Amino acid sequence: MKTLDRKLAKIQSGSYKSADFIIADAKDGDMGFGRTAPGPSRQEPRLKTKAEYLASMTDMTKSGLVDIMLVSASSAEALHGMKVFSKSKCTVAVRLNDTTDIWSQRGGTYKETPSHPFRSARVGDARKLADLGLYSVTYSNNVNQDLRSLEAYSKFREEAAAAKMRHFLEVFNPAMDIHLKDADLGSYINDCIVRTLAGVTTKEHPLFLKMQYNGAKAMEELASYDPTGLIVGILGGGRGTTRDTFELASQSQKHGARVALFGRKINFSESPVKLVELMRAVVENHLTGGEAVKAYHDHLAKNRIAPDRPLAEDIEVTDPVLK
Repeated sequence: MKTLDRKLAKIQSGSYKSADFIIADAKDGDMGFGRTAPGPSRQEPRLKTKAEYLASMTDMTKSGLVDIMLVSASSAEALHGMKVFSKSKCTVAVRLNDTTDIWSQRGGTYKETPSHPFRSARVGDARKLADLGLYSVTYSNNVNQDLRSLEAYSKFREEAAAAKMRHFLEVFNPAMDIHLKDADLGSYINDCIVRTLAGVTTKEHPLFLKMQYNGAKAMEELASYDPTGLIVGILGGGRGTTRDTFELASQSQKHGARVALFGRKINFSESPVKLVELMRAVVENHLTGGEAVKAYHDHLAKNRIAPDRPLAEDIEVTDPVLK
């Protein structure tokens, strides 16, 4: 059994323990950032290649530390040909849509407008490579835009169910001002999620959510609504400090999240596998966030890896929502 399925069963049965926390490595950045997605090389002044990006996916999968490897359809096809997942307990997942608000090309201005639904990947082709996919929705507080987005999601669910493709739902905070009046953003997002899924039966329901951490109050409010049916997961956002990474995983779990899906926080770190190893130690309460940062820097020093920040800076919490 894949570790994801075993852990989901524990969560759904109400017997969750910290060791059942699900971690995903989100290496689907090529569908949003394009050429810059693999990140900069640490040996030369250039961007990493697709081959190096695939190698990092392979290394993390073989580590046994992540439950999900989220990738683009083209990466999934390449990894399938390399038989990376043939004997692995890690579940491969494919990003199945790429709405305009994730288009993050250098010089692009797409985030200045509401999200438009769009899909590059085809469910039938992706299903040959994986049985789990990601679908994303961004609410804009604009009835016409949100209606288009939710109609597209409805059509996707029908296709996915027919193809026997499971999915999880990603909900981004809008990048633009959506003119909220009497509610904060966290409350608005929570209401949108519950309202969207209230009419969805088990056959088409997402396995779990991937969303931004909007603070303890908002997380507790949503996670407590239906803890075994509506499983909440958090996305990583920008890289931040190493302490930010550990605190986000720890605080979100404390307030009800059961999944962490981190992209840049893992991919742009000096030692991705070690980072995830220590993230698990923090989530399972073997180390505090501060202790984990010190252990991480000890690892870098022993392996002669130059840190991007000195320990005194890297041990600080810089994300306002975590303070």
